[in-house]
Amino acid sequence: MVILNPFKMDSLFDDLKRMNKRQFLYQVLSFGMIVSSALMIWKGLMVVTGSESPIVVVLSGSMEPAFHRGDLLFLTNFEQDPIRVGEIVVFKVEGRDIPIVHRVLKLHERDNGTVKFLTKGDNNSVDDRGLYAPGQLWLTKKDIVGRARGLLPYVGMVTIYMNEYPKVKYMLLAGLAGYVLIHRE
Repeated sequence: MVILNPFKMDSLFDDLKRMNKRQFLYQVLSFGMIVSSALMIWKGLMVVTGSESPIVVVLSGSMEPAFHRGDLLFLTNFEQDPIRVGEIVVFKVEGRDIPIVHRVLKLHERDNGTVKFLTKGDNNSVDDRGLYAPGQLWLTKKDIVGRARGLLPYVGMVTIYMNEYPKVKYMLLAGLAGYVLIHRE
């Protein structure tokens, strides 16, 4: 348990009071530059990888032992690369906000060149047809967010904890914003 020292809090507020308007504006601009830099890096990754979401966190144990809850996956989604049986894809289904990470189980190719496929989690007993939109039996290329190309084990647990405990997320963000605004260097 963390106990805040009231004397340290007073000194933080004293630092804030001693700042003139120019210093405070400089700190606000610095914070804005940090946020905009992060957004530019994200957009750059989207362009380089061809994926609308180049990094995702595995949220469940449905892909164990390949991926565990909290693993951070790096994705690519290039149009010219064909989807193959056995590949791990991340897809979005109509009516669901959260992307799903599962393996391609079957391909269905038509004479006109369209390809449909069926997915399944490695740790699930049945295929994903129950997860698809009502009436949808196969996924198409438009449903794919990306293909797993690399991972960092358990790094995504931070985002899972912040979503499960929103107060921690808001306290952390407020602390970071306060640090950037008050820190003078």
